[in-house]
Amino acid sequence: MVQTAVKLSFEDFLDRYPDGCGIYEFVNGEIVEVDATRAHKNVARYLVKCLDGENERLRLGYIVDKDIKIRTVNSAGQEQGRNPDVSVVSDSLWNSNVLAYGALTEPIKLAVEVVSTNWEDDYVDKLDESQRLGIFEYWIVDYLAIASRSYLGNPKVPAVFVYCLVDGHYQVQGFRGSDRIISPTFPKLELTVDRVIASSKIQKL
Repeated sequence: MVQTAVKLSFEDFLDRYPDGCGIYEFVNGEIVEVDATRAHKNVARYLVKCLDGENERLRLGYIVDKDIKIRTVNSAGQEQGRNPDVSVVSDSLWNSNVLAYGALTEPIKLAVEVVSTNWEDDYVDKLDESQRLGIFEYWIVDYLAIASRSYLGNPKVPAVFVYCLVDGHYQVQGFRGSDRIISPTFPKLELTVDRVIASSKIQKL
């Protein structure tokens, strides 16, 4: 990760966002480059394809994209700028102001985070911020089983966790192996954890 040395405001982040040269987030007053392995990008790309295909097939009225910035607030009240690996937003919300730049401030329908080595960001910080914003559904895709055993169990195996907002708080369901991932946003989705893992193209998996 490459970080700025000077604390910035959220408006500074939007003004200085270096378009066309990587993905960045705004974390604790700093602009942070979010780099990812090719395997990570393979998984994210596959999920965009699957979810957008389901959206088109059933005409659900969503925008599915991998480059949507979202303004969140952390537990200390600081504004953060997040860029989920996959975002699903209603087309009515997206198109309500098509000339706008910057980040969405409204809760999107679904955010997907594909886990990297800084796994606690996805399991703790981004999860908490998504709940605070009111994002209806939040996925953690731990295709390498990187998180601790307290999350993944023993032995650790790859998993997809789907968090759904109920009365302002997330309830979670975990999926592994040949389990079909159950998504309230895409209730007819036929997608298993094994297929998500295979999309990374890591042969040893």
